[in-house]
Amino acid sequence: MSRRGAFSERYGPWALVAGASEGLGAAFATELARRGCSVVLAARRPDPLAALAATLPTQTRTVVADLATADGLSAVSEAAADLSVGLVVANAAYAPIGRFLDLDAEQARRVLAVNCGAPVELARRFLPPMLARGRGGFVIMSSLAGLQGTPPITMYAASKAFGAVLADGLWAELRGSGVDVSACVAGAVETPSLVGSKPKRAPGTLPAATVAAAALDGLGRGPRTIPGTVARLSAVLMARILPHRSAISIVSRASSDLVPRS
Repeated sequence: MSRRGAFSERYGPWALVAGASEGLGAAFATELARRGCSVVLAARRPDPLAALAATLPTQTRTVVADLATADGLSAVSEAAADLSVGLVVANAAYAPIGRFLDLDAEQARRVLAVNCGAPVELARRFLPPMLARGRGGFVIMSSLAGLQGTPPITMYAASKAFGAVLADGLWAELRGSGVDVSACVAGAVETPSLVGSKPKRAPGTLPAATVAAAALDGLGRGPRTIPGTVARLSAVLMARILPHRSAISIVSRASSDLVPRS
């Protein structure tokens, strides 16, 4: 069996990508289709979803949903209710830029709802059928920002720490069941979001397609995947070598040029 066929047999026939309208989400959808999976595409904006679906060579289903809301999560579940979803990518994220005390209450709520609540709800809704079939996969997008406090995206960084630890626990609980869980702990990724918020390209920035492929390749190999040599070295440096307060200071300086997207 070809690698493409083996992947779709293991994690197909359908995959769900939450946050699929652009950037990493679109890259995940494209890579999953390349590997033979049909794809459910979920995001808030209908036009980018329709445009992406038109480019994919496998079957697609789009669902316009705000994953910060209970109605949005229910819409995703209902859209996939008649499908055998063997892989979920929890990629949707909200990342307001600014000091914690300058964020308004709705921004803070939305970070928690999209970045923490949505992966939990997607796991609760889609993991049980995978477990019953004895095969499947679940990818949670995390970030190197979640290895320590990262001003001026303190809430986003904290939410990404939550996602990585959630994946760790699910990986351990489901190990040996046939269902693989992994966090993709990414460094800088070449996406419209990053381009719009950071004037200068960060060292080790990777194309979204490279990160998506690495995350999918990491399924079944451990609880965390860190794409790229620079990101892996940075993770070791920040988490294992430097004093924690030094790591916070370094990433704070590196992130000081972040600006809100217009």
